[in-house]
Amino acid sequence: MKIERNIWIAFLLNLGFSVFEFFGGLLTGSVAILSDAVHDLGDAAGIGVSWFLESKSKRQPDGTYTYGYTRFSVLGSVFTCGILLLGSVGVVVSAIGRLMNPIPIHYDGMILFAVVGVAVNLTAAFVTREGESLNQKAVNLHMLEDVLTWVVVLVGAVVMRFTDWTILDPLVSIAVAVYIFIHAIGHLRTAVDIFLEKVPEGFSVEAIRQRVEVIDGISDAHHIHIRSIDGYTHAASLHVVSDLAPAAVKGLVREALGGMGITHVTVEIEEPGEVCGQPQCELLEEREHHHEHHHHH
Repeated sequence: MKIERNIWIAFLLNLGFSVFEFFGGLLTGSVAILSDAVHDLGDAAGIGVSWFLESKSKRQPDGTYTYGYTRFSVLGSVFTCGILLLGSVGVVVSAIGRLMNPIPIHYDGMILFAVVGVAVNLTAAFVTREGESLNQKAVNLHMLEDVLTWVVVLVGAVVMRFTDWTILDPLVSIAVAVYIFIHAIGHLRTAVDIFLEKVPEGFSVEAIRQRVEVIDGISDAHHIHIRSIDGYTHAASLHVVSDLAPAAVKGLVREALGGMGITHVTVEIEEPGEVCGQPQCELLEEREHHHEHHHHH
């Protein structure tokens, strides 16, 4: 509940603040502040959706989603990243317009807004700092980015106040936008990898095979699949050839893989010489029989 309450606070802060900024940007004539308004509005929308999906992701598996709802949280992360990507592209476009024809800026107002911006976002970042899921981390990352972007705007405003380099304003907003864009792409890649069932970072089919095949009484492991459920929880399924009692085999395999950080393990147990009916496995069987015949000659 605590994490959800925190997400709510961050949501309201961002929503209220983006409205405040929007007027601030218009009043001071600063595209850097307007770009932050877009960014914060995007954050608020992303946080709102991710809150909704996060709370949905806590639901237990049922007849409709037999694997559970965990990935709704990953979906939240995709949505938020999408908004950030669009937002940052929009900002760069408007900033390039500004580079072409600079506009006078009210620096004192800009400095004031930036100070408030740093304060509000520090609060939000502090409030959302405890999060486990990819989605919550995405939310917290936004908050930290917001703090940074405001610090950058503040420094830019102060420099412009004393030097009158109006060009700094659009440059600052472009820098911020590019930074956000790169981060969002990274998050998006992680999320897409999860949806495509890619083997999670730091795991390999070969490592699992070796880990299982060194267990006494297990002669072979094949048809191994590993997937990440949400970026933190990993699941694996495999076929194991053994003449031990099934309960013992399952215990040993679960223990071995649990030690590697795979929590959901599904094991199919076969007796030596049994054909498992998977095309890959039949090829293996034939190859092994082939070897045996050669040995006999």
